[in-house]
Amino acid sequence: MTTGNSEGTQVSVREERLGYLLHGLDPVGAVSGDRAPGSAGDSDRRLLDPDGASGWTERDAWQVARIQAEFGEGFRALSGLPHAVSVFGSARTSPDSAEYEAGVRLGRALAEAGWAVITGGGPGAMEAANKGAQEAGGVSVGLGIELPFETGLNPYCDIGLNFRYFFARKTCFVKYSRGFVVLPGGMGTLDELFEALTLVQTGKVTRFPIVLFGTAHWGGLVDWIKSTLVADGKCAERDLELFHLTDDVDEAVALLSRGASGHEAAGPGAGPA
Repeated sequence: MTTGNSEGTQVSVREERLGYLLHGLDPVGAVSGDRAPGSAGDSDRRLLDPDGASGWTERDAWQVARIQAEFGEGFRALSGLPHAVSVFGSARTSPDSAEYEAGVRLGRALAEAGWAVITGGGPGAMEAANKGAQEAGGVSVGLGIELPFETGLNPYCDIGLNFRYFFARKTCFVKYSRGFVVLPGGMGTLDELFEALTLVQTGKVTRFPIVLFGTAHWGGLVDWIKSTLVADGKCAERDLELFHLTDDVDEAVALLSRGASGHEAAGPGAGPA
């Protein structure tokens, strides 16, 4: 499938959506000369370093321009997506595990239901969801992040972007998704989960179902939220309605479809702690 650009040249939809950020290239870094071998993952660290220069510097100006470029390229690449669901989960999930197979089945079911599937583009659970979506003929998207220990995007991403900044990447996850499915994962997955819950709880996003997939993995966390956060008044009991827990692929897809197209999310509860 092809489309025309402003010069009238015929390019594929894939080529049209892939910008400078693919494979870690961006116009700002190329011009500024700030990119050095082995610097993957350094952009967030340089930006947030408390021991850096305290005044406004030329490097700060380049960082602002680079951040703007990341948002612009991300928005441009993803603006034509059909309704999408973001799927999170551990990069450490083994390809021969039941969790990986569940991710493949989930990605396939989402694609068959008409959803584009967005993941973090890495291996493990992310690869599984991308694989299932691609094999089912759906739109499979990977939003990667440059980290020293990452190996790049998995081979099942039809559309792929590599981000320097976590916050730009997270914005794209939310902006272009109608809901989240959270497969078993670790610290990064928890970060993405609780950011999504906070956005829904505070009313920053609406019609945004969140599905926790895997009762054995997530059950203890849900019990803790009930027995500690709710019991101690740190969040409202109605906040338990912001997410759903399941082991069933079909139920997960049904929850997403119903939640994204039905009533708006429950809205603010007691507010963030």
